[in-house]
Amino acid sequence: MWSIRIPRHRTVRFTALAAGANLSALLFNAVQPLDRLNVPDTLKALHTAKLTRGHVLMSDMGRALASITEDTLGWHDPLGGHINAAQVAAKFGEQTYQDAHNDWHRNARDNFLIELAKHGLGLRDIVANINFFSKVVVAEDGRMAYVAEHCPAAAVIELQTEIDVLFVLANCPHPLAPSGKYPKVPVRIDILSSEPGGSDDFCRNFRPECGRALALAERLYL
Repeated sequence: MWSIRIPRHRTVRFTALAAGANLSALLFNAVQPLDRLNVPDTLKALHTAKLTRGHVLMSDMGRALASITEDTLGWHDPLGGHINAAQVAAKFGEQTYQDAHNDWHRNARDNFLIELAKHGLGLRDIVANINFFSKVVVAEDGRMAYVAEHCPAAAVIELQTEIDVLFVLANCPHPLAPSGKYPKVPVRIDILSSEPGGSDDFCRNFRPECGRALALAERLYL
């Protein structure tokens, strides 16, 4: 688990260091965290049920928090939610720190709560999250299925921050991942300087809604 405030116009690169990664993420306006990632609005505006390059992650106020500028997978899950302690125990067995020490089975819900508390936030601030590196498909009858072996080693996704963003991250199994051995896949995080996209920016022109969300973000800094 990790959380960090990242200024605008930085590239945040996530790299799966082995196959089968899953990184659950919440994003907040770092200055005013009541304005946070709104997954339903993002998906409706983009006419999509997945996230990939060109998509803009939108806040409750319709602002662009970050743009997905690079993606080697083509599909990241915004539907599956995050795993809690009861689900971890049912899928992978119950462990305690006293028994397993640093190898004990963590869960995304508790990890989120620990990191949120560091920024004066809590349970009510846990909203719908993104699962980077995971793929979930939905059948015609509405049933959701986790796609195993979707993420190979060295898969990369890059986000450009469009405002100052608080990232809250939990590197835990996807809630729909199959039972068995608890997966432990490290994810590398690089934070790089970047230039804001111009009028020909791919994300800005992906859909009209993307351009409007970026314009709303830019107004915060006029």
